[in-house]
Amino acid sequence: MLSEHFARKNTLFFMVQWLLLALVMAVFVGSASALFLFSLDWATATRLHHHWLIWLLPFAGFAVGWVYLRFGRDVEAGNNLILEEVHSPARVIPLRMAPLVFLGTVVSHLFGASVGREGTAVQMGASIADQFTSPLKLNDDARRMLLMAGVSAGFSSVFGTPLAGAIFGLEVMAIGRMHYTAIFPCLLAAIVADQVGLMWGVHHTHYAMAFIPQMSLWTLAAVMIAGCCFGLAARIFADATRVIGAMMKTHIAYPPLRPFIGGLVVAVAVYLLHADRYIGLGIPVIVDAFQHPLAPWDFLGKLVFTVTSLGSGFKGGEVTPLFYVGATLGNALAPLLHLPFAFLAGIGFVAVFAGAANTPIASTLMAIELFGADIGIYAAMGCVVAYLVSGYTSIYRSQRVACLKHRIVPEGIKLAALPAWQREQTQPEVSHDKAKAER
Repeated sequence: MLSEHFARKNTLFFMVQWLLLALVMAVFVGSASALFLFSLDWATATRLHHHWLIWLLPFAGFAVGWVYLRFGRDVEAGNNLILEEVHSPARVIPLRMAPLVFLGTVVSHLFGASVGREGTAVQMGASIADQFTSPLKLNDDARRMLLMAGVSAGFSSVFGTPLAGAIFGLEVMAIGRMHYTAIFPCLLAAIVADQVGLMWGVHHTHYAMAFIPQMSLWTLAAVMIAGCCFGLAARIFADATRVIGAMMKTHIAYPPLRPFIGGLVVAVAVYLLHADRYIGLGIPVIVDAFQHPLAPWDFLGKLVFTVTSLGSGFKGGEVTPLFYVGATLGNALAPLLHLPFAFLAGIGFVAVFAGAANTPIASTLMAIELFGADIGIYAAMGCVVAYLVSGYTSIYRSQRVACLKHRIVPEGIKLAALPAWQREQTQPEVSHDKAKAER
């Protein structure tokens, strides 16, 4: 097996084999991401030219839900399935995850759901990468590395941030721990996938930040205050998405009806509130947040529309909406903290993501890649504070707690299992009596 050769050969042999494998895999992932981004551009342009399409959103949601019910039950978990396979390898991720999430996301954007794109790119990257597992007879350790590299390639190619993409594939798997053995394939896959996308003609959005304040005690303190707000926003986003999803599953037994109802709510709200700015990716509003003051409730509008879309079952991702929430929240906080709009919008852009995904290092590198090295210290502080304030919440419920943040919880526990553990801690007598009865 390929992984057994790694154990017997030297470092050069290890690097050459992963060079070839990551290179081939990243070409496929980068090409798939390029096609996906072009399709999203088409879907967005079509929706903007035909506003009546929003009224078909409930039916589009029903169709996507039915397709997943009929053909995609084993890949419905999406990003959480990838994390589960990294932590507890069971079987190769079906290749159909890629076309299903591709089509589901494009349809969601075409008809006006408020979803992102990172989830789709990551799922395509991991499912494509995992197809090499059986032909090469990779063992569990090598397969973990390959999956992480696929995640890195997908993230990097969709945002144009190879350094952030490489670290994201390592950092997102567990809170407080990175699998450094996979750093070479993750970095290589992220760089190659990004370059492949550029070769296909992908153009990434540029966010202008003309002025970064000089280092001062107040500026650093203001960034920490803003970081607390960003962390709270991340926590609300993750918890609200989970709660809405749980309510939908509890009260609506037939899965396709969930996005139908969610789509109906979004369509009616867009019509009554003239809230077109809160659907789709929202890139124009994010760009505006770096240029001039916006309505102070824009971050809340995007948050509500996104958790409704994702919680009801529409496909896509969370990261670009998190960028929107962070940038517009930073824009609203800037005059209160006497900081430039673009500066605090940029900090919020990455910090809300850091808190919601528990990836402060990848988020800091993303800020440096997007806005320049001068923002590094401030971005790091904002991301770390948001990461701490967000607590043990995440948009990825299959993350494990490998290193404690502040409050003590069992190390290695899955975030999805934390609520049950917390209930046991608040009702020790009941738990004790139950355990005694079971014995």
